Amino acid sequence: MRDGRITITQFIIEEQRRIEGATGDFTSLLNDVVTACKEISNLVNHGALVDVLGQAGTENVQGEDQKKLDVISNDVFLKTNEWSGHLAAMASEEMEEIYHIPQQYPRGKYLLTFDPLDGSSNIDVNVSVGTIFSILRCKGDCQDPSAGDFLQAGTEQICAGYALYGPSTMMVLTTGNGVNGFTLDQNIGEFILTHPNMTIPADTKEFAINTSNMRFWEPPVKHYVDECLSGTTGDRDKDFNMRWVASMVAEVHRILTRGGIFLYPMDEKMKASGGTGKLRLMYEANPMSFIVEQAGGMSSTGRERIMELQPSELHQRVPVILGSKQEVERVVQYHKEHDTNAAA
Repeated sequence: MRDGRITITQFIIEEQRRIEGATGDFTSLLNDVVTACKEISNLVNHGALVDVLGQAGTENVQGEDQKKLDVISNDVFLKTNEWSGHLAAMASEEMEEIYHIPQQYPRGKYLLTFDPLDGSSNIDVNVSVGTIFSILRCKGDCQDPSAGDFLQAGTEQICAGYALYGPSTMMVLTTGNGVNGFTLDQNIGEFILTHPNMTIPADTKEFAINTSNMRFWEPPVKHYVDECLSGTTGDRDKDFNMRWVASMVAEVHRILTRGGIFLYPMDEKMKASGGTGKLRLMYEANPMSFIVEQAGGMSSTGRERIMELQPSELHQRVPVILGSKQEVERVVQYHKEHDTNAAA
């Protein structure tokens, strides 16, 4: 700490001191995650100067074109976290299988999942991107874990966070005791606590959804968005603004800062292709739901609490509706009414 400022390392250590039996392993693991995010932040900030922009010429496990920085960021996360002895294995949105810790390194008691560069489609146009991560306990064979060991409900997470690479680099973190935000001081290379006890404002006039999919939306989502668009002449009696960054980290950070709702719902186009949603449960939906709920918000598929879903596969996709609690509750209620009427 300098001049009353609290670094992320000090914050984590002091938080862990309150936990009986804490060994320091978790603190060290988080420090490794922070280091990886600092390195990715540096690469993002330098962009074309270090030749990390553009396509990599490969596809990830979901069949999506990878950017150069997708591949580089994934490698940074693996190499920064594989050696310290805190992890049993890792899983990434960019890799089909789990990543086993190399034989020369000791195994630990935690599992790490991550999306190394969320919103990477924005990277070439210099729009905010980020990293999302989640930490679970290894409950099985920690010397030789399998993909099945990662398939834990979101309620089992012991930590979730994201790094936002924007005008400033921020780290937002929860360990189940509220949400705190840290800003990277480039002069000293440390994240400093700047946004303590972040909470989502209850009252909002903003919603975020990709309206190009409007023709495919289910009736409950159409109902909600129509209400927002009707403004002061409609049932809500207030004007809403629509936002869409196409970067989940940026969308959630805006909601944490000034409220709102983010929707990437199930739609008829996904159903027709056999899809179960757009966003990944393990790498995006669960960690962001943990953060949003800890900040006083709500997260749902429209029909189920996301954090209570039992994952069935490593790269499972789900619909996501999260943000200010009152708004999410309204959308969930519309789903209930629609399903009840459809079943009648």
